[in-house]
Amino acid sequence: MKQAEIYKNKSDFNPMLLNELIGIKIRNLRNELNLSQEEFAEKVGLHRTYIGQVERAEKNITLKNIHKICYALQIDPRELFDFTDIL
Repeated sequence: MKQAEIYKNKSDFNPMLLNELIGIKIRNLRNELNLSQEEFAEKVGLHRTYIGQVERAEKNITLKNIHKICYALQIDPRELFDFTDIL
């Protein structure tokens, strides 16, 4: 499924799907840097359990924390929302 096909209709919007995609993306980017959740959490300035909960889509991530995570990953926030490598 292509990214553009995810939300063709407003009724298709599923916030849990978005949380899952963001979690997968963060995990993949963290793993590319060969960082454990603990190492990454320290670099970001968040708790290890919070990072794990975001990666498992158990927590809604705030814009402030998205900014912190993107800064630590040295990526533009737009890259975090590019799911073409996942879908």
